[in-house]
Amino acid sequence: MHILGIWDGHDSGACIIEDGVVKVAINEERLTRKKLDIGFPYNSINACLNYFNLKVTDIEVIACCGTQLTRMIGRAMPSTDKEFYNFRRRLIKKPRFEKRRRLLKYKLADANPGFGKKVAEYQLNKRLKKMGFKNYKLFVVDHHLAHASSAAFCSGFKKSLCITLDGVGDGLSGSVSIFKNGEFEILSKIPARDSLGILYEQVTTLSGFRELEDEGKIMCLADYSYPIEDSKNPMLDFYEVEGMTIKSKYSNSRKFVELEKILWNTPREKFTYMAQRTLEKKMLELFRNSIKETGMKNVCWAGGVASNIKANRIVRLHSGLKDWFVFPHMGDGGLAIGAALYVSSIVSKSSTKKINNVYFGPEFLDEEIENELKSQRLKYEYRKDADKLAAELICKGNYLFWFQGRMELGPRALGNRSIIAAANSEEIKTRLNLEVKKREWFQPFCPSLLEKDAKLIFEDYDDKPDKFMTMGFVVRKKFYKDAQSAVHIDRSARPQMVGEENKRYANLISHARKNGVKVLLNTSFNIHGQPIVFSPKDAIDTMLKTKTKHMILGNYYVGLK
Repeated sequence: MHILGIWDGHDSGACIIEDGVVKVAINEERLTRKKLDIGFPYNSINACLNYFNLKVTDIEVIACCGTQLTRMIGRAMPSTDKEFYNFRRRLIKKPRFEKRRRLLKYKLADANPGFGKKVAEYQLNKRLKKMGFKNYKLFVVDHHLAHASSAAFCSGFKKSLCITLDGVGDGLSGSVSIFKNGEFEILSKIPARDSLGILYEQVTTLSGFRELEDEGKIMCLADYSYPIEDSKNPMLDFYEVEGMTIKSKYSNSRKFVELEKILWNTPREKFTYMAQRTLEKKMLELFRNSIKETGMKNVCWAGGVASNIKANRIVRLHSGLKDWFVFPHMGDGGLAIGAALYVSSIVSKSSTKKINNVYFGPEFLDEEIENELKSQRLKYEYRKDADKLAAELICKGNYLFWFQGRMELGPRALGNRSIIAAANSEEIKTRLNLEVKKREWFQPFCPSLLEKDAKLIFEDYDDKPDKFMTMGFVVRKKFYKDAQSAVHIDRSARPQMVGEENKRYANLISHARKNGVKVLLNTSFNIHGQPIVFSPKDAIDTMLKTKTKHMILGNYYVGLK
């Protein structure tokens, strides 16, 4: 049985699950070329069906989530989704009542438990039937249950503690559950009013960045502040962790006002440090209490807050957990998979299966790649040794566009849609930022290395390879120069530890390793603020726009003079 999973909110997308296994998944942004697109994922649904050569009438079960008021409004009036998207991404002039608009948004989050599944089913069925779907059963899964399912069913743990944390979804900002025998026992529900994610979103907005997109910049900028004593950090007083739940002193709209007061006479770096410290400390308390109260030490988690790799590292090292798993597409873009996996456990009795990779997107044949190269009138060369050639170019001080196989799911480039270079050069980092990425100077790139080198290079490695860039680690001082262009100011990094799941990328790193380059700089194949490239055409367009000299598309080498 093929189960179609869909999500039609922020970072919308679709997937197809078969017997509890993700077969294909893609987010709408990759197809529309609108970063973190919002709205019904028509393109993603069609792409997933086409991958399997399925018709809409072949689908018997569909899973989705989202019952809160803002989603109901977006479904009823799609123009509001578009308006919010342009507002959030600052593609329009600053509205006259911008602050009032934000405060209204936070008040709706506080008092928005959801309208029930019947309305959601009606709205979703209307769109699905318009696409031609017939004789299917629709399941609407709670937002945080979908997050929990994405983590639990992909973790490989038969029994685990499962924690979700995000901004807001269906009236909640978090949950704590025990996952056992394919079922969840919900121990705690954290209301939207008490959201750590919304605090972080508000700090992102007030710091001059885009909410729901630039939160990672807050995490990075925080390390450029002088350390601040906890007694002098007023944000810590905003929350109390009580057992397995969190209580906020203020409503979300009041928090925004209080944060404005703090920012008025606080340098931006210090402001972001306060927020990061608050998140780390309160998140650690929640995890530590939950582990202690349940006695469960295998922990998995998801939700937008789980994208904060520095907070994840604190949890990994100090919460008392034994084993851990963070779902790779932890934000709302992963909800389609979570909803579909949960429904699969009900209708197909599927169980947890550990994922070894997230190469769930479409791929392109050599013939398709070559046809695109010909249409663009580019000179190219077929190379069976593309991985070896790439390593040679990198070891000579070049950066390279690298496009291979099935596209990765989620926010991280994992060696199939990547820009890569040797990580032992600070110069290459500067060149990439100026010539291609065009992003803030304080954001580090990420390292890719062979799984077997992880213990050698990271001082806090726990013999559990992170293949998905979901966890923070600290580089040993003696290897700092080997990884300097992909390491943050405090020697922290978000590494990809490559093994058998991506043999071609592993071979590339092995070839570079023989020439003294142990670590590669790996960043997503895109210009900052745009989605990761989807197709050969997207890759070629990016190459021409940035005037990049070297690219490998599948087995084809493309060079520009």
